[in-house]
Amino acid sequence: MSALITVVGSLNMDFVVQVEKLPLPGETVLGGGFATIPGGKGANQAVAAGRLGGRVRMVGRVGDDVFGRQLKDNLASAGVDTGAVLATAGTPSGVALIFVQAGGQNQIVVASGANGRLLPEDVAPALEGESGGFLLLQLESPMETIEKAASLGRRQGMTVVLDPAPARPLADALLASVDVLTPNESEAMILLDRRKGTVSLEDAPEVARALRRRGPRVVILKMGENGAFLDDGTGGRHVPGLKVNAVDATAAGDTFNGGLAVALAEGRPMAEALAFANAAAAISVTRLGAQASIPGRDEVESRLGR
Repeated sequence: MSALITVVGSLNMDFVVQVEKLPLPGETVLGGGFATIPGGKGANQAVAAGRLGGRVRMVGRVGDDVFGRQLKDNLASAGVDTGAVLATAGTPSGVALIFVQAGGQNQIVVASGANGRLLPEDVAPALEGESGGFLLLQLESPMETIEKAASLGRRQGMTVVLDPAPARPLADALLASVDVLTPNESEAMILLDRRKGTVSLEDAPEVARALRRRGPRVVILKMGENGAFLDDGTGGRHVPGLKVNAVDATAAGDTFNGGLAVALAEGRPMAEALAFANAAAAISVTRLGAQASIPGRDEVESRLGR
């Protein structure tokens, strides 16, 4: 049996509008297709891990409303244990407003709702007594809750995986509790307090080393169509991306993290886990939406030729 994957984080209902071009400040543009799709970075990672064959549970908060019930039902349909997803009276479920441009680029605004009420005391009962396994974290929950979860996870012998998104500066104390840090290029630059927003393949080794010096044991730099760059302290390596026709990049990074955790929980070596995560993320960008775009296990294995 594979190791348990616990996800602590956000659940949102996404309101997705397709546009020809992303609006500039003060500009109104006409949209095309519209859909409501379950999302939230935490829930996305949990659904990805569940669909890809992992043993998963989710810790988070939703409102006591129709969106909250839909979000929990969608998690359960992916095989995720929702016993620690708490309903929050008097507070709406989180929502995200997402504009998706032809080619896959997007703009996202999140109203946290009940996600902002996820407290350290909600997380502690779910993690205490747990031994080993994987803990997936992101940054759409209160910082004190993320810090508490990372610290508890480390003490319990869990492998702590942090996706530092949405991008923000982070304290060294938090990064010291992280086993695997998985930033994209812009998130990496913010963590390093640098202005440049993109990272070339030539820059990747230096960027990954600089991030490791801040505390995490392993850094996986997510580079979109260029794949990923790994620095685990034994020398860096580049894992090429897969060429696809991108439609919507929403939840691609979350799908990557869910796939990575599943492969590592099954005891696969890191190089194989990265290939699995890359394939899952590549498939997800060919479809519209967050959780609606996440592939199943058979599809990823087929893409890898297994």
